[in-house]
Amino acid sequence: MKLMIASKNKHKIKEIRELLEIEGLEILSALDFPDIPDVVEDKTTIEGNAIKKAREIADFTGLLTMADDTGLFVKALQGAPGVYSARYAGEDAIDSDNRIKLLNALQNVDERQAYFQTVIALADPQNLIGTVDGRVEGEITREEMGSTGFGYDAIFRAAETGKTFGQMAGAAKNKISHRGRALRNFIPLIKSVLVEK
Repeated sequence: MKLMIASKNKHKIKEIRELLEIEGLEILSALDFPDIPDVVEDKTTIEGNAIKKAREIADFTGLLTMADDTGLFVKALQGAPGVYSARYAGEDAIDSDNRIKLLNALQNVDERQAYFQTVIALADPQNLIGTVDGRVEGEITREEMGSTGFGYDAIFRAAETGKTFGQMAGAAKNKISHRGRALRNFIPLIKSVLVEK
């Protein structure tokens, strides 16, 4: 069976492939479809965006499709950047722009509690099959720490390890990360579909 990952993000695709090694499952991504359309992420929640992406890409490719959306929710900023995490510093922002904007927003703030959440939606061309999520608690550091990962990894310190995701190797990060947890919750969902097929 083929599973489509509705993403062109190489880092994300790599993480998903590492965690979803299931016998009989061939994983494709948006990188395998040069003419795939970009989905406008205009929903007010990360769950809404994940569902929209899964449905639209399943409809375009005709394949079983998983799509995820992730947000970083900072308590002192009333949940911002949240659903706008990937474009916090603007539509054309790169990861470092987003990190700098967030560190500046918290410059004189002592309350730095935050959490990452990922929602994964699974759809086929006919319907939405289901959604799962994963969450990790932590805090925003005062400066970048570590050089691995991407996005906000260098400024998000996980409560469970006391390290930023930027200081953790891929396998260690995947054990506790929001995406790792969401993917582990996703495995029973995709396996139930494989059994039905």
